[in-house]
Amino acid sequence: MNIAHNTIKLKKYSDVIEEHKAGGTIYPGMLLILSAADTVVAHNDDAPANCLPMFALEDELQGKGIDDAYASGDQVQCWIPYRGDVVYAILENGADIEVGEYLESNGSGYLQACTSAQAVGVSLEDLDLSGSTGEEDSSEAPLGTARRIKVRIL
Repeated sequence: MNIAHNTIKLKKYSDVIEEHKAGGTIYPGMLLILSAADTVVAHNDDAPANCLPMFALEDELQGKGIDDAYASGDQVQCWIPYRGDVVYAILENGADIEVGEYLESNGSGYLQACTSAQAVGVSLEDLDLSGSTGEEDSSEAPLGTARRIKVRIL
């Protein structure tokens, strides 16, 4: 049974947090990269497959939660989790993931089942979005917790 959480950092052994300007709309729990423009953007298809695990946190300093997006130009709280840390990440729409399955970037800031040797983490819970009605679609705001999944960083 999946339990909704109200934070992105579920287990941390260290607390490396950096602040960067958003280069577009970013949801807490998205996998991020630092762009050439010195902004953070969702990890995308143009980025290398190997990536530093860096996830957007909720903007708790402004009283916002995990479903509140950062707008382009906002300062984003970015967590760089270490091996073993647990993040409440966002799974791509339509995925069907089981406990123990390796996850990688899907090229838009979300995670998918691993199709290469570039895994970011391993799933700690089952999540089936294969019969999705589209209500969890990333283009709709707020994103909600329907697509969030607990992931242990490799």
